[in-house]
Amino acid sequence: MDIRTLATAAGQPADLFVVGALQGAVADALTRALGVAGQALAGAAATDEFNAAVGTRVAYPALGIPGVARVVIVGLGDASDGDSYRRAAGQAGMFARSSKATTVVMDLGELGATEAAAAVEGFIAGNYRYDRYKAEKDRTPGTTSLSIVGSVDTTLMDQARALAAGQALARDLVNAPPADIYPETLAEAAMELRSEHIDVDVWDEERIRAAGMGGIIAVGQGSTRPPRLIHLHYRPEGAARTKLGLVGKGVTFDSGGLSLKPSAAMQTMRCDMGGGGTVLGVFRALRDLRPDVEVHGFVGAVENMNSGGSYKLGDILRMYNGKTVEVHNTDAEGRLVLADCLHLACEHGVDELVDIATLTGAAVVALGHHYTGLFSNETTLVDDLLSAADESGEGLWRMPLPDFYKDMLKAEWGGIKNVGGRAAGATTAALFLSEFVEGPRWAHLDIAGPAFLDKATRHFLAGATGAMVPTLTRWVLAH
Repeated sequence: MDIRTLATAAGQPADLFVVGALQGAVADALTRALGVAGQALAGAAATDEFNAAVGTRVAYPALGIPGVARVVIVGLGDASDGDSYRRAAGQAGMFARSSKATTVVMDLGELGATEAAAAVEGFIAGNYRYDRYKAEKDRTPGTTSLSIVGSVDTTLMDQARALAAGQALARDLVNAPPADIYPETLAEAAMELRSEHIDVDVWDEERIRAAGMGGIIAVGQGSTRPPRLIHLHYRPEGAARTKLGLVGKGVTFDSGGLSLKPSAAMQTMRCDMGGGGTVLGVFRALRDLRPDVEVHGFVGAVENMNSGGSYKLGDILRMYNGKTVEVHNTDAEGRLVLADCLHLACEHGVDELVDIATLTGAAVVALGHHYTGLFSNETTLVDDLLSAADESGEGLWRMPLPDFYKDMLKAEWGGIKNVGGRAAGATTAALFLSEFVEGPRWAHLDIAGPAFLDKATRHFLAGATGAMVPTLTRWVLAH
């Protein structure tokens, strides 16, 4: 998408002209942007009782406006923060795609540089579609040219483009069917991110087994498609200010293993590599942004399938850090994969470490589909992540992580069991992961709710959202 900024939208031809309106001030916005023609549209909007609440929209034919086919009015609410512009522009992006508008001019009022960048992020996210398997006649072209009225800040605009590209990559990977994305092909997607500053090292099954990564091997052994461990390493041009680590769950399909999921619950389990997709999306953004920090990314890529070789309830696994895990549920597999990756990340001497995973249904029950659960006892790290999420317009909510809940993970035969029971399921999963972190400041993000939507929410269609790509990229940049 070609993106540029304009001092004024006057006389600009477009398939779609977007006007942003504050709540209760629709007529003023339309008159400002379109003059006399805007006054006529204001009457139509009033008839339709459009009040410009944030994230709402209404569209009309652009009668009498030279060179413009349609006008869409998007609600800014009270425009109290950048996310109001992100959501409004996201609605414009969705409408542009559905109406096949390839050239768009967007006037959201008096935009500062930060608001303009947020609008670009939102528009691209709303304009996204995964339609690779649709018939040609059912596909809609994406917008190729976006002109936005507002201030220009080259750095923030470049950041917006990079964030949007990283988020789109994560969405493509998660939306793809499991016949397309499995451990080997996810590793191939990571290899495509190699550049002057990014190295990618892929471990095959033999190397994973030789290293003693009992969690990854166990979960992957029921599949005919062997596991992979992906290590991405971003190195800055000069001296690194700090060293950060990202670990993503890469279960490319989750049948539940011998603790088999019901059919309906299995239908969208291609999304269980959402955390791994997020890590790759962040590295896609870093490739363009080139911050002066060092970043290691690790993704354990497996299929959790059923066969005569599947791991079993009652198995005792020896993990990469030497601890033993007693298996009480083969559908609590993601934490076993993450555990080995977390210890490997610690061995690389990172200062701060964040793992991202579609880990528990308990997180969805507690927080729904808008909020990611944040588990950490590191106050500074928590504050930094919450700040990055707020700037990115992503819901992030701190959850409790008390040590005394570890009693729920005590095992009879092994050192620890892989589930703690129904109560506090998201917390006990995080506590399980904490057993494999030693050294860095650490946080766990449970994206089970927002990573994949059953229906359209805000400016995202049903399917993958690329959850936490913007937040974690901004978290890296803030260092």
